[in-house]
Amino acid sequence: MGFNEVMVHTGQHYDANLSDNLFIELEIPKPSYNLGIGSGRQAWQLGEMIANIDEVIDIEKPNAVVVFGDTNSTAAGAIAAAKNYLPVAHVEAGLREFDKKIPEEVNKLLTTSITDLFFCPTLTGVKNLENIGIRENVHLVGDVGIDLIYNNLEKIENNKSTLKKFNVEPDRYYFFTCHRANNTDSREPLHSILEALRQLDLPVIFPMHPRTAKAIEQFGLPHPATFPLVQVVPPLGFFETQTLIRYAKMAITDSGGVVKEAYFHKTPGIIIDRQIEWLETIAEGWNRISGPDTQKILQYTREWQEPADHSNCLGNGIASTQIAKILKEYLDAKC
Repeated sequence: MGFNEVMVHTGQHYDANLSDNLFIELEIPKPSYNLGIGSGRQAWQLGEMIANIDEVIDIEKPNAVVVFGDTNSTAAGAIAAAKNYLPVAHVEAGLREFDKKIPEEVNKLLTTSITDLFFCPTLTGVKNLENIGIRENVHLVGDVGIDLIYNNLEKIENNKSTLKKFNVEPDRYYFFTCHRANNTDSREPLHSILEALRQLDLPVIFPMHPRTAKAIEQFGLPHPATFPLVQVVPPLGFFETQTLIRYAKMAITDSGGVVKEAYFHKTPGIIIDRQIEWLETIAEGWNRISGPDTQKILQYTREWQEPADHSNCLGNGIASTQIAKILKEYLDAKC
């Protein structure tokens, strides 16, 4: 497409298993900049990112800034670009959780307010933007994360060594994650989730996020590694994660990424957060929201029945190609 891409890694995901290994595993070029921001209070982290990204913009003098998702890095990149009078293109635009107590929702609102080019992964995203009067430069393209799975599907399907590594059989285990602030910043929801985890009837693979490990220790809760059927493992790489999701009986998670990945793999999902952006997957019946409720989590594992339809509502593997094409046309028109 003729782009010269300058990739900036803010350092928000600073654990090697959550960051560095992904670049190696997927053979992604090393970022041009790693800002090394690390953890800290959200306002401080956002401010540090804006200042550092501003310096990168001053050095590189780009024609546009592309931001992805709903993290602090997303909002910081958009703000720094707007302050330098650069077009902002937002990939995964238009999604909402309608609760400003959720950090990601604040990032979405900030980013939307200064975005010029909106790339929506779902029709819900398009409609959300329409509802606040945004109709120009809005494109329904699908989800770029689904592209990544499509492009590596054969390797994911054939990665049976991962099942052997964790000593599990297809459809005879649960894949479990928990890391959102709603579930880890206070004791009660995390305790309820862990109690459901303790009572599950099949083996569980639990890649534990550093935030969750810290919260369990802080609140003095029983460590899941002591539960008879639970394997607590460090954060996993892309291929191990996708294989484990694909062959699981069910994914139990508060991760929006895992929710959409499970949908793609036709693995049912129980959402242990109180809301989710991927509403189409719920409408089709592939995901159910239990929230951090012990009894609902256990009930939904027992009651789930396979839906009749699976529409691939998150895209067909060409989102990235469409985004590149539209972005080039947009920039060519401005020059």
